[in-house]
Amino acid sequence: MAKHVFLTGPPGIGKTTLIQKATEALKSSGVPIDGFYTEEVREGGRRIGFDVVTLSGRRGTLSRLGSDSSTARREYRVGQYIVDLVSFEHLVLPVLRNVDLGSDTGKKVYVIDEIGKMELFSRSFIQAVRQTLTGSGTTILGTIPIPKGKPLGLVEEIRSRKDVMMFNVTKENRDNILQDIVTTVQNCTK
Repeated sequence: MAKHVFLTGPPGIGKTTLIQKATEALKSSGVPIDGFYTEEVREGGRRIGFDVVTLSGRRGTLSRLGSDSSTARREYRVGQYIVDLVSFEHLVLPVLRNVDLGSDTGKKVYVIDEIGKMELFSRSFIQAVRQTLTGSGTTILGTIPIPKGKPLGLVEEIRSRKDVMMFNVTKENRDNILQDIVTTVQNCTK
């Protein structure tokens, strides 16, 4: 039986939007929920990076556009973006470390949007996600990228887990699968 629910699909297909809608539906049905999602940051209609936003409303930088000439401290890069690992870990790790401190009155859902290249620069994040996946009182509602290029270790681990229900988000189904996602997560928490 599924214990965790993950959405996958190409960039920009609507995974984060579905996660946000599912989070609201789960909250309103009384499911205890915590976690974070990533949000595009735009300036003048142009994407300049991504922020991490916790469900409690805290926000921090995940990445910003970088210049090719910037050779400051050691940089973590994904394409044209420089990942702010310190900001990411400062915001996300405390949320994930609270996993086992949740209430004993049923399982808690943790939103992890997303587990991708930028986030996987953090060894501490990888360790925290693995602990959350194996924790008894937790269900993860998360997103992972579709395989492209070199496989990402943790992403492939999640994809091959027997206790993960995977939803492949497409243009054709993204407007119709919200209720299936919410119902599956609710069933995981029983």
